[in-house]
Amino acid sequence: MRKKISNHKKDKTSQLKSRKSSRSFNSSLFYYSIIGLGVFILVSFLYPIIAQKKVPCGNSISCKEPPKFEIEKNAVGICNNKTIQVPDITLSQNESPNPVLGINTSHGEKHIYINLAKQTLSAYEGNKLFIQTLVSTGLWGRTPTGDFNVWTKFRATRMSGGSGADYYDLPNVPYVMFFSNNEVPGSAGFSIHGTYWHNNFGHTMSHGCVNMKTTDADKLFQWADSPINGKKGTLITIYNG
Repeated sequence: MRKKISNHKKDKTSQLKSRKSSRSFNSSLFYYSIIGLGVFILVSFLYPIIAQKKVPCGNSISCKEPPKFEIEKNAVGICNNKTIQVPDITLSQNESPNPVLGINTSHGEKHIYINLAKQTLSAYEGNKLFIQTLVSTGLWGRTPTGDFNVWTKFRATRMSGGSGADYYDLPNVPYVMFFSNNEVPGSAGFSIHGTYWHNNFGHTMSHGCVNMKTTDADKLFQWADSPINGKKGTLITIYNG
């Protein structure tokens, strides 16, 4: 009789343990299911924002390796499935590839404004207008908006990017000023530069860069400052006017 009672107690104890284990498992499963659902909802909410803010390459070469001063002889370019004859570039091979400072002025702080809606660029020294001209910004790729600073300057470099119908490979792009801020690194390859492959300024034409007439780009390049001794390069504001 005692053995039967003892066995009965053991069975009850075993059942209680089994029930507790089952409850514990179900509670854990419910707990982790709630966490998983929360993570899924959070990711679903944040992903579009993160994806929108992801910065594409304005110049694929810059995203693979640091940009450099480069002049190629007898070069041929490609843009939108067309072969582009590259004009002879008059820059001297002995010329400083990356001048640090622009023209010294005493009119005030330098500031470049780029109006995407009007496709214009205006550069000021304080309140004094230095240059105003038509430009071509992003058609095949978006030109980023916000406040930037000149990151580095090259009198000539090679640019390449896009794919399919909008593929481009352009040597000897003149008077290039790469710009950056905390969200758009200089390595993304967005820049203001001269243009020899089209003359349709005032209309969107680029992969995200700011295309200028080469003569205007030359003036702006000589005037604008690169960063030096902890001081940022010339301020650039890009906005939809």
